[in-house]
Amino acid sequence: MLGKVKVGISNRHVHLTQEHVEVLFGAGHKLTPYRDLVQTGEFAAEETVVLVGPKGKLEKVRVLGPTRASSQVEISLTDGFVLGVRPPVRQSGDIAASPGIRMEGPQGALDLTEGVIAAMRHIHMSTADAQAMGLQDGDFVDVVANTERPAVFRKVLVRVRDSFILECHIDTDEANGAALCNGDELVILGVSD
Repeated sequence: MLGKVKVGISNRHVHLTQEHVEVLFGAGHKLTPYRDLVQTGEFAAEETVVLVGPKGKLEKVRVLGPTRASSQVEISLTDGFVLGVRPPVRQSGDIAASPGIRMEGPQGALDLTEGVIAAMRHIHMSTADAQAMGLQDGDFVDVVANTERPAVFRKVLVRVRDSFILECHIDTDEANGAALCNGDELVILGVSD
């Protein structure tokens, strides 16, 4: 065992460029913080969008801030079935050749040509946490959920940055499958084979 980490369950959400914020919410619009997230400087915004796919739509999908260099939609594989898109499992920011989607806001709509992913499960950790566990940015570890539905999550990506706060991010499909709630503790077993 390398250590323990609390889980943060990531529901469907979008990251937007400032340009796309203005298309969806109006010229000059700035994202309005609703609540802070665990990672420093990140927040859930009051703004939400509608995602429209070939088969269906998802309403009130939360925008996360701050704005980014590229717009990105993070959904679960189950959400993909609802929308009629097949999101690849990728690290955040790796959107090349991923499916597109239509986003609708109160002031406009836009069609992303790419940017829909299912986020790869990952652990945020500071440089000090990584050194204490003998890990580096880009490593993969195995993590155990000791719940009423025990599960081992293999190949969990380690992301290291000085400003990161120790937290494991999984999506709603993974959390439901292992009967996990936000803040539950996971055990980091070791580096994946």
